[in-house]
Amino acid sequence: MTAVQPQHSLSLPLIGVNACSQRLPEKHPFFIVGEKYVRSVAEGAGGLPLVIPALGDQIPIDQLVTQLDGLLLTGSPSNIEPHHYQGEPSDPGSEHDPNRDATTLPLVRAAVSAGVPILGICRGFQEMNVALGGTLHQKVHEVEGYHDHREDKTTSITEQYNTLAHSITIQQGGVLANIWSTSSEVMVNSLHGQGIKDLAPGLEVEAFADDGLIEAFSVKHARQFALAVQWHPEWQWHPGEGVGEFPFYRAILKAFGDACRQRQQQRIANQQTA
Repeated sequence: MTAVQPQHSLSLPLIGVNACSQRLPEKHPFFIVGEKYVRSVAEGAGGLPLVIPALGDQIPIDQLVTQLDGLLLTGSPSNIEPHHYQGEPSDPGSEHDPNRDATTLPLVRAAVSAGVPILGICRGFQEMNVALGGTLHQKVHEVEGYHDHREDKTTSITEQYNTLAHSITIQQGGVLANIWSTSSEVMVNSLHGQGIKDLAPGLEVEAFADDGLIEAFSVKHARQFALAVQWHPEWQWHPGEGVGEFPFYRAILKAFGDACRQRQQQRIANQQTA
């Protein structure tokens, strides 16, 4: 399987990619999104990426979702502020992004309601759970029975993301099993400190880690593709010289892109008959 080749003679599905709000040291505030997420949308899903700034209620979300054919929720160094899920206050010095929370949490709910295909990754996985009524463990490694799912920060970024840290068990009959029927046991990378405590109502577990932590879920009865994963399928998913082969990651991005193209076709047909 190779990267989805965009056909620029045709209209590409418009896929939103949410940005973080960040002030770089001694510099002005920025809206930032990792290049790997934008490229995974453009190359892996075959869509036209649209970066969504973390402007909170200044964004007309209902207007935005009517124009989107898909939504990819990115990972981030920051964590969701725990008051959004009635959690205990974070430790002093914890990194948060209230502007992103104010933008993405209502965006998730609006996108699900409008039938926009969604792929949540890492923080995006956690955002989908919280937005729909779930809760989080703030420190998975301190919860009895769970492993330490954080990356080894003494190694390079490439090693952190390329390392297949643990296995997941894909649940039979679900969205993920339909995407990847090769095997129910798959190795994935792991770069997160937080994880799901209580799964939100209306969500279905798609995969567990080898210690029982929820690693993927879908939205039950969603009108379109709505999947979230705790690992990072956007990292070097593509084939190439000197790059690891991650066909499982590629399959997820392709399935997301296929759903976005279907949404685009439906949206165009509705406009033509309106």
